[in-house]
Amino acid sequence: MSENKPSDLRVSGSLSFKMAGEDFLGLNRIELLEKIDQLGSITKAGKAQGISYKTAWEQVDALNNLAEQPLVKRSAGGRGGGGTSLTDAGQEVVRRYRAIQAEHERFLAALGEHLDEGEKFYQFLRKVNMKVSARNLWTGEVVKLSRGSINTLVELKLKGDDTLTAQVTNESVEALELTPGREVFAMVKAPAIIIVKELGQARLSSCNILKGRICRITEGQVNCEVSLELPGGSTISATITKGKDALPLAEGDEAWAVFQESSIILGVV
Repeated sequence: MSENKPSDLRVSGSLSFKMAGEDFLGLNRIELLEKIDQLGSITKAGKAQGISYKTAWEQVDALNNLAEQPLVKRSAGGRGGGGTSLTDAGQEVVRRYRAIQAEHERFLAALGEHLDEGEKFYQFLRKVNMKVSARNLWTGEVVKLSRGSINTLVELKLKGDDTLTAQVTNESVEALELTPGREVFAMVKAPAIIIVKELGQARLSSCNILKGRICRITEGQVNCEVSLELPGGSTISATITKGKDALPLAEGDEAWAVFQESSIILGVV
């Protein structure tokens, strides 16, 4: 699954969306998977797709987070410098996508034969495919609702038993029809997350303190993006301002991602 959502996606707060245009149900991401499979390198695959290394990893993270099993895996370095390849689950996703795409094209062709405005309807179908702007996106199952007078704490179980706690209004609980066992989307913007290396030295009131290992650091002129891989296989990314007081971070380090429960936006379809 990609981060694309149908037009009836309901969310618990304001979040910006953009239309995916020609990207039918995540075609660009499927093509990226195919390039990774062909080239064995996410750097080469990104160049072949005309996107940056950072953007390629963002798309791979979204796919891995939303899929039940990782679709892309990295091999260790060495003389060859390591590489990137599809898992069996990733290859199966590509195969099934192409089968669905073929059926979709046949459906549209048949529809166009019977509707005078078939092309306009086709364009409408393209427009309802949307992307969210939040860097972090997961699917989870509601396991507990703790209702207060105004807000409700929603405990979510991600894959691999990692958990998140979101705070939404009681009205949002009703509007989204949240109940234990329901699958939801959870979204958090990267600037809302901080990275901590030593919990003993920090005074934290956040409900969400997730332990992981740094799997990637993307450097920028002012900020850097740090991605942690959680024990269950999900990835969480934070944007950190660089400066003299910045934490010394390196790939492979153990760290914690910390963010407020109010920073999470929930969505259902």
